[in-house]
Amino acid sequence: MITSVKTDSGANPVPGAYGCGGLITSDCVIANLRASNKKQVLQELARKAAKLTGLDEGLIFETLSERERLGTTGIGHGIAIPHGKLAGLDRVYGVFAKLERSVDFDAIDDQPVDLIFLLLAPANCGGDHLKALAKVSRMLRDRILCEKMRGSTSCDAIYALMSETENRSAA
Repeated sequence: MITSVKTDSGANPVPGAYGCGGLITSDCVIANLRASNKKQVLQELARKAAKLTGLDEGLIFETLSERERLGTTGIGHGIAIPHGKLAGLDRVYGVFAKLERSVDFDAIDDQPVDLIFLLLAPANCGGDHLKALAKVSRMLRDRILCEKMRGSTSCDAIYALMSETENRSAA
């Protein structure tokens, strides 16, 4: 189940309603995503990202699949950060998913993955893509945060944990 997004009169998130450094809103969090393998996870993330960005779901999925062919984005400890660059984006977008059950993601530690943070960046964004990857990687290295997210069952709770961690880091 996806929570409602804080939006203006259109489909645009309200400025200041973003967590994790402006990458996501609460509507970009999926709690208990059902998928049985890596391909299904990427398809579901592409579907959600297509709704958020207005880009074609197939194009997003193919971009993510191409990146995975270069090398896994499973960084270990049950975490993956699939990412890619796409023409037509105006900013970096993020989608976070907690899987209902861990799946094999060919992670570097050979452990199954259950926490996934998708990042999509404009094709010409340069360093912003790398800054976003670094920010997400730092956040997900927090083992206590990850355990709390694994124990959460709602999108709002997961989003609140991310925002709380971000606020602590900024202080």
